[in-house]
Amino acid sequence: MNIGSDLSFFSLVFGASIPVQFVMLILILASIVSWKYIYLKVKILKESEDNTNEFERFFWSGGDLKKFYEQLNSTNRNMSGLAEIFRSGYKEYISQKESGTFDNKSVESVRRAMRAEYNREVDILESHLPFLASVGSVSPYIGLFGTVWGIMNAFIGLANVAQASLSQVAPGIAEALIATAIGLFAAIPAVIAYNRFAAKVDRLSLRFESFMEEFINIMDRKG
Repeated sequence: MNIGSDLSFFSLVFGASIPVQFVMLILILASIVSWKYIYLKVKILKESEDNTNEFERFFWSGGDLKKFYEQLNSTNRNMSGLAEIFRSGYKEYISQKESGTFDNKSVESVRRAMRAEYNREVDILESHLPFLASVGSVSPYIGLFGTVWGIMNAFIGLANVAQASLSQVAPGIAEALIATAIGLFAAIPAVIAYNRFAAKVDRLSLRFESFMEEFINIMDRKG
């Protein structure tokens, strides 16, 4: 037996038992989907952070809020994040003012409108994060299942051998361990990405909440 050729990566993968190959396929697909979501989340969070910085810069420049609101409504650019939260709050503020009074109930109405939009925006930012968390936590165990199954088959195959040697057991154990390696390959990027994205979402949601409270105070003073 030529152990060097038999222990090459592809020969071990294609020579593995059907259950182990199925486990490897699941892990590879999970890794591909994870990288797709990682790319999307990097893009979405970067755009949201840039939009938030731009909105705060214009909003706190001291311009007229009504003109600012009309400018946002007239633009063809898709609004998201703070811009959409502001638009929802100011729209409700105008509606309450047109009703004739602006009291504490009106302030709460504005707050609820902004809170509803806030929940929608945060939900967009958090999309796909549960999948990354699941891949990061489950993939090593799926890979371990493939490893256990492969090692079990390797030792079962030795039952009919009168004298076992390293050359006989090494390929079976090696192909089994590849499943664990692929599981870690899928899990590690997903865990790192999830932790990084979750921290960014927390920071952005905190900025959203701070703006909401400041905006409510402004509307309350304007009456």
